Amino acid sequence: MLTDKPAVNHDGDQKVYEFDSIRLKLASPEQIRSWSFGEVTKPETINYRTFKPERDGLFCEKIFGPTKDWECNCGKYKKIRFRGVVCDRCGVEVTLSKVRRERMGHLSLAVPVAHIWFFKSLPSRIGQLLDLSIRDLERVLYYESYIVIDPGPSEFKKFQLINEEQLIAAEDAFGRSFNAKMGAEAVRELLREISVDDLSAELKARLLHETSAEMKKDLLKRLRVVEAFRQSGNRPEWMILSVIPVIPPDLRPLVPLEGGRFATSDLNDLYRRV
Repeated sequence: MLTDKPAVNHDGDQKVYEFDSIRLKLASPEQIRSWSFGEVTKPETINYRTFKPERDGLFCEKIFGPTKDWECNCGKYKKIRFRGVVCDRCGVEVTLSKVRRERMGHLSLAVPVAHIWFFKSLPSRIGQLLDLSIRDLERVLYYESYIVIDPGPSEFKKFQLINEEQLIAAEDAFGRSFNAKMGAEAVRELLREISVDDLSAELKARLLHETSAEMKKDLLKRLRVVEAFRQSGNRPEWMILSVIPVIPPDLRPLVPLEGGRFATSDLNDLYRRV
């Protein structure tokens, strides 16, 4: 929660807001892309011969801004009089280098993945919404089993886990009217179908007629998760990531050491693996 009185830092040129608390919420793929100044498509950081950031890499000046004040990467534009100009040769905007503490990029994933907070934490938020155990969820997300998305005229039920032989037999018998998938893509499809308003109403109705104390307890847990989504405006499918934000490079710097080596943040290694 931000206070309504911003303080000014020692440079006198930037407002710093004091706050009492922060609240985290899910970001949609569209929101992550709106934060980004460009897509990181290469795992490289800097060129170890020239010590300049690699283009389209994790320290790219075109995405995150110049490393020198008022100077583009190739040197065609220098000085403050070219403020805001985007170089037609290197694509770098002429501005202050401190923007490298603010500008974000993004990584587009080849396949979607489940956010570990909402998959592994207890209770599993994804599991609660889909009414699946963590073990069953793991089997789908780790490509061990298929989950039925649309059973069509088959004998299978929605959310039922099946093996490859059952999948092939069902597809041969029912064709496109039967749909089952595995991995985070399947889970995202199921989450996308959820109407939190309808699910909330359904769970409340079941609570009224349920007599088992244990079942009531489970229904209440699910209802809390559903209500949290309903009140926040977050969509369940946002728990499956297709885009990852890349934080500004000056918040994960490469620090030169003796002997031409560099110390780097663990984040850079994690981004490179992606």
